[in-house]
Amino acid sequence: MQELGIVHRTIARASRADVEALSAFGVATVHEAMGRLGLMRPYIRPVYPSAKLCGTAVTVLLQPGDNWMLHVAAEQIQPGDVLVAACTTESEDGFFGDLLATSMRARGATGLVIDGGVRDVADLEAMDFPVFARAINSKGTIKATLGSVNIPVVCANALVNPGDVVLADIDGVVVVPAARAAQVAEAARQREDREEAKRRRFATGELGLDIYDMRGPLAAAGLRYID
Repeated sequence: MQELGIVHRTIARASRADVEALSAFGVATVHEAMGRLGLMRPYIRPVYPSAKLCGTAVTVLLQPGDNWMLHVAAEQIQPGDVLVAACTTESEDGFFGDLLATSMRARGATGLVIDGGVRDVADLEAMDFPVFARAINSKGTIKATLGSVNIPVVCANALVNPGDVVLADIDGVVVVPAARAAQVAEAARQREDREEAKRRRFATGELGLDIYDMRGPLAAAGLRYID
C-alpha cells in the first residue's frame, strides 16, 4: 500500500560521478547495458524534440487532477535532481507548466518526468527545461489532496526509488538503480566501444549477416535462397 501524506527529507542519491558517467550515453545504450531493464512505457515522450536529461530522482506521488505535491516536492530538490511524478490513477490533466519549471530550475532541477499531462510547452522549450510526459494538456489542476514525496513510485510501469538515476532522451526514459549506477555506466561504455567497432565495419559495406555470424543459424532454420 502506498504511503500518503509523507515527505522524506533525507534520501540516498547516486553519486555525482556515476550520474556524470551515465549522462554520456543514450537511453537505448543504458537500457541494453542494464540487461534490457528499467524502461518506462513508450507513451512517456519529450514535450519538445531536443529535450534530454540525466539526474537523481526526487519522486512524487500525485492524486489525479491535483498538483499540490509538486509544490511540496520543489522544496526537496537539490542541484542535479530530476523530479519523477507518478499518479495514484491515470490522469492526463496539466499538472505542470512554466511557473513550476521556473521554481524547480531555481532549486537546481534538471527536468521532470511525469506520468500525467503538462502545459506551457512553448515556454518550457524556450527555457530549455526538459520535460517528459504522458500528455500535453491545457486542463488545470487543483490543490486539495495529499500524496507523498520521496517514496518508491511506479511511473509508467518503471519502479523508481528516490535517488535512482533517471536518463531521458528522444528514445525514451530509463531508470538505473542508484546501487547499480557505476556498474551500468561501465557496461554502457563497453557496449559503446563494441558498437563503434561494428559501425566502422558497416560503413565499409560489410553485412550484419557476416558481422553477427547469422548465415549458419539461418540455414539451420531452413532459409533458402532461390535464383
